[in-house]
Amino acid sequence: MDINEELQGKIQVLRPAGRIDNDTSPAFQDRLLAAIDAGMAALVDFSSVEFISSAGLAALMTAAKQAKAKNGRIAVAALRPLVQEIFAISRFSRVVPVYGTADEAAAALQ
Repeated sequence: MDINEELQGKIQVLRPAGRIDNDTSPAFQDRLLAAIDAGMAALVDFSSVEFISSAGLAALMTAAKQAKAKNGRIAVAALRPLVQEIFAISRFSRVVPVYGTADEAAAALQ
């Protein structure tokens, strides 16, 4: 998994590509927590993520808890069908706001 990052004002946009699973979730979590610790809102653009495992969801949950504790914000966007199904089954959209596009998510985080 590769993660591209882009700063848009006070929003750290993370664009992981590939799979977020047991092997890659620690790096994913570290990048999310770094953005939150720096006082940035975190936006994860899932448009290039093929799959997310329970380990990936746990990493996202940890980041969401950290963001809440620091009055920060986190959102995800552009879920592919399989990832969207995983979010629906796990009801993860109740934990982290989900947007159709990264632009919609960025506007909500402004």
